[in-house]
Amino acid sequence: MVRQVGFFDVDDRLKRLSVLGDQLEAYGATVDFEIFRPDLEAALAYGDGAKGGRPPFDPVMMLKILIIQTQNNLGDDRTEFLINDRLSFMRFLGLSLGDRVPDAKTIWLFRERLKLAGAMDRLFGRFDQALAEAGYIAMSGQIVDATLVAAPKQRNTEAEKAEIKAGGIPKAWKEKPAKLRQKDRDARWTVKFSKAKPRADGSKPVDIAIPTFGYQNHVAIDRRHGIIRTWCVTDAGAYEGRMLRQGLLDKANTGASVWADSAYRSKANEAFMAKNGFTSQVHRKKPKGRPMPDVTRRANARKSAVRSKVEHVFAEQKSRMGLFIRTIGLARAKLKIGLANLAYNMKRLIWLNRTAGAPA
Repeated sequence: MVRQVGFFDVDDRLKRLSVLGDQLEAYGATVDFEIFRPDLEAALAYGDGAKGGRPPFDPVMMLKILIIQTQNNLGDDRTEFLINDRLSFMRFLGLSLGDRVPDAKTIWLFRERLKLAGAMDRLFGRFDQALAEAGYIAMSGQIVDATLVAAPKQRNTEAEKAEIKAGGIPKAWKEKPAKLRQKDRDARWTVKFSKAKPRADGSKPVDIAIPTFGYQNHVAIDRRHGIIRTWCVTDAGAYEGRMLRQGLLDKANTGASVWADSAYRSKANEAFMAKNGFTSQVHRKKPKGRPMPDVTRRANARKSAVRSKVEHVFAEQKSRMGLFIRTIGLARAKLKIGLANLAYNMKRLIWLNRTAGAPA
């Protein structure tokens, strides 16, 4: 005979989860999600309920669901199942066993409404303001970099690729709306070069070219705290160096220095930084046809020691969050990547508080 579960059984299980280290409990204790309510309500523009019907789910709770999704690389159907299944998810969302749980369609619609309202920038800015108020001000300069975020590969003909690149829509797709809806016309192909392992015979390894289809996440983190301060999203084929002049640099940072790899080294970028009061710590490129001078190599090595901190951001997002674009189009990709950047900053805040001795 199966014993009926009582209230104290659930309470005891939740206490056990806390002892084992419930990461979501740390989020709930550290992040004041209520700060997002004004921006969410303004973006969603829910009615006052005068027309009747089932009331919408609390927008703050729905945002928490998107954070759960982002941190655990979950699709909508899987998210619905796990909210019903896991006590830790319910506790984080403020749900009891008898409460109604948003289904997969509701989660999708909530995310779509945020996309249509362009709310991600405001939500990210709201949390950055909260970080500054908590004492984590952008300081000591900034580190700029970009990473590729893969999306499902598109099997298009050369003619279709040319038409898309020109800004058009292939005629065959127009005649098949269902097919058109599954075609990502914003993502692009690019080639990523990866260092090969040293060869057993001692010969020089050849870099491996890896074709990638998708988007780019461009970020600037502050050197002092390692928090993402500014970001933008482009297709994978966009030239990352140009983004330095497109609002990526954080003018609120108290430090003037800017660290970046050699992809950001150009006359236009150097002139832009000098004009706007930034000090360039961008890697210098190897002279064409000549070996790298020792003084330049040593300077680049010192810069790399600082610049490498940005790799922690991308490692967290790709290795632990499993960041991957499952949706179609740049607007949805921006929301997905923006949520990953916001979730990273939340987790970074937990770590900063712990290392500073503050309760998390």
